[in-house]
Amino acid sequence: MEILSGKQKRYLRAQGNQLPAIFSIGKNGLTKIWLGQVLDALRVHELIKVSLQQSSGADTDSAINFIQKNSQITVVQKIGHTLLLYLPTANPDYQKISIEVNELAN
Repeated sequence: MEILSGKQKRYLRAQGNQLPAIFSIGKNGLTKIWLGQVLDALRVHELIKVSLQQSSGADTDSAINFIQKNSQITVVQKIGHTLLLYLPTANPDYQKISIEVNELAN
């Protein structure tokens, strides 16, 4: 998990504002398979939204704990039943957001 400054988090929240939730946590709950799919998506997109359905047995706090305990993903924001997740990619072809985030650190 990367430690982000307030300026970096503000930038990521602004970028995530227009994003639709591309993953959801449903009745199957939080699993390693689900987390692997999220990691695959983050390798390409760097920033994604995840929504928690009402039928899921997990709440947002348990989802955050599961994600942070089992991966290097940074949870940038939690609003209601939606999480904004960030993970810089190692592939230079997909580094769009992480370049901007790193510039804000200076």
